[in-house]
Amino acid sequence: MTINKDVERVLLSSEEIAAGVKEAAKWLDSRFAGTTPIAVSVLKGSVVFFCDLLRAMNTPVQMDFMTVSSYGASTVSSGVPKIVMDLSQSPHGRDVLLVEDIVDSGRSLEKMRDLILGRGAKSFTAVTLLDKPSRRKVDIKADYSCFEIENEFIIGYGLDYNQCYRNLPYIGVLKRSVYEKQDENK
Repeated sequence: MTINKDVERVLLSSEEIAAGVKEAAKWLDSRFAGTTPIAVSVLKGSVVFFCDLLRAMNTPVQMDFMTVSSYGASTVSSGVPKIVMDLSQSPHGRDVLLVEDIVDSGRSLEKMRDLILGRGAKSFTAVTLLDKPSRRKVDIKADYSCFEIENEFIIGYGLDYNQCYRNLPYIGVLKRSVYEKQDENK
């Protein structure tokens, strides 16, 4: 495996991620047996996980997408999640599966849960690839987390810094020098 020059170390290999995705799919298949939920990808970060997860599931799903922004070009959440792109279909009376890349402060997850349930969803289930509980600002967690991680700035497998590194096949810790240099130039 070739490591990107801006990666301090690999946190999760592509093999570890694939095993986590497979376990999450198995859990979801048992949870949604006999239903057809709306599976919602939170763009852009979760799209790689979302596609792999849905391909690993046996349950039929309908796909939809939302864009929620709370980072911008920063390494720290602004604390004010903003819905940039909303769902294209109504969740009213439906089981909704929200697929997140990472739960950090919890504010984005809380906002999306409240929005979707407020629109009359029958149920709301959140699955996240990564959980960073040390950064939690609100009392919320995903129903299923593939991996719990420490408070490090990570990239790869859909996760970015300033819209770069999403295509890395692993999850790595970004070298501090990369984003500290960017922060100094602002």
